[in-house]
Amino acid sequence: MRTGMFALALGLLCLGFLPVLPSVGWLLLLVLAGACCLPTRLWPLGCFALGLAWACWSAQLALNDRLEAGLDGRTLWLEGRVVGLPTRTAQGVRFELQQAHSRRAELPQRLQLSWFDGPPIRAGESWRVAATLQRPAGLLNPHGPDRAAQLLARRIGATGTVKAGDLTRAVAPDWRDALRERLLRVDAHGQQAGLAALVLGDGAGLAREQWQALQATGTVHLLVISGQHIGLVAGMLYALVASLARWGLWPRSWPWLPWACGLALVAALAYGWLAGAGVPVQRACLMLAVVLLWRLRFRQLGALLPLLLALTLVLLVDPLAALLPGFWLSFAAVAILIYSFAGRLGNWRPWQAWTRAQWVIAVGLLPVLLATGLPVSLTAPMANLLAVPWVSVAVLPPALLGTLLLPVPGVGEGLLWLAGAALHLLFALLAWVAAWQPAWVPPALPIGPWLLVCLGALLLLLPGGVPLRSLGAVMLLALWAPKPPVPHGQVEVWQLDVGQGLAVLLRTRHHTLLYDAGPAKGDFDLGERVVLPTLRKLGV
Repeated sequence: MRTGMFALALGLLCLGFLPVLPSVGWLLLLVLAGACCLPTRLWPLGCFALGLAWACWSAQLALNDRLEAGLDGRTLWLEGRVVGLPTRTAQGVRFELQQAHSRRAELPQRLQLSWFDGPPIRAGESWRVAATLQRPAGLLNPHGPDRAAQLLARRIGATGTVKAGDLTRAVAPDWRDALRERLLRVDAHGQQAGLAALVLGDGAGLAREQWQALQATGTVHLLVISGQHIGLVAGMLYALVASLARWGLWPRSWPWLPWACGLALVAALAYGWLAGAGVPVQRACLMLAVVLLWRLRFRQLGALLPLLLALTLVLLVDPLAALLPGFWLSFAAVAILIYSFAGRLGNWRPWQAWTRAQWVIAVGLLPVLLATGLPVSLTAPMANLLAVPWVSVAVLPPALLGTLLLPVPGVGEGLLWLAGAALHLLFALLAWVAAWQPAWVPPALPIGPWLLVCLGALLLLLPGGVPLRSLGAVMLLALWAPKPPVPHGQVEVWQLDVGQGLAVLLRTRHHTLLYDAGPAKGDFDLGERVVLPTLRKLGV
């Protein structure tokens, strides 16, 4: 069973490493070969082939739903329904249209549009707009984020800019939209946007300085609803039932364990529904359901099986999830904790286990951060050591309880006021830590040094006393592997993609010249967002 699931998951994960998708003929041949291998001893190879075929077919369907090349850059009148929470920015509003249609062309099912200085837009409304559409694309820079892949994973078939529009069907305010407006009006020490991010998963209102502090301290996961928040809410219900049963306050006729697992799952699903049930939330709820089922019936099978089962189910439901960095970070974090804590002898005190978990995550996620091109926070272990329990105890419970009790005059607002005060203190601490030690953007590593870093991290996470464990620290020195210099008498030229601007990097053996740093408008500075990280990745 484990072998089959591992082979199936491996086939599904191979999608992100293919340079081009196979044709329909090759897909049919792959399915036929996989089906023929299943009744034989080569059945793991059959599972791998079927997983790869399903992932490629899902990706091809998503690619087929993109804007036609002939419509790229054209302005069309179209009509559609607003889905999700529209995001207000300093320049206007950004929103998504679903089931968009036009009399002049066939459009993708889902569009992401920006309307500069646009009117207020609410979820559920239908709009008729004139929009200049573009095929999903991003800036093409070495080691930069792949925005096109992220849009593909979210099934966004086109992006565009609205020139004009009219509301065709007004609806009553969407309950999540109305709740966000209510949260943004409460007195929460200026942290209303943070509460909306925690409760509804809408982090668009956070200030630029707040995002920078979260990224520099490795605490973005605290304000973006993830498996940690889903698990925390489920864990509170589970712990409540378990405590009542231990104290003799739970009805004897009701088995406490099934009730604890069931109520924990219901609480997680309710929180996920409140947060909009996006793909990361769906993934977290599915993983939690597998873990609770393992706790209820199959605990004797070990801790690795629920992780493997959750990974396989998530990829079967959405093979394109592997294109998102959050997918790799979430599963890698759980795998690292299992690798570091499962099967160890001796008992740790709670504070010892908690401090150990922080440095284990920091070391274990280092190869994943390098592979995904994300910055490395040197202060993440220290910041999370304080911030995670603070959010778990002082921020999230009063925020959720205050949201539920908003209809009760004074009670809900008071709890949100307390949650805002706790969040204000947290951001003050994170800003101080970020100013003291910003995030580190390491140079891009070739495959050889990166594999050394992976092996070094695995050795460091072994139990104390294992031979060669200390060799892992030496292997981590591959992070600073020197890059080969530019040959004498030659120049290396990089033209960086900064949209409509220009940025050219010239490198010789002893000199580096940057011509221009791209455009900047307001808080949006491509020099800071694109050019500077690219220079650091190139080792400048």
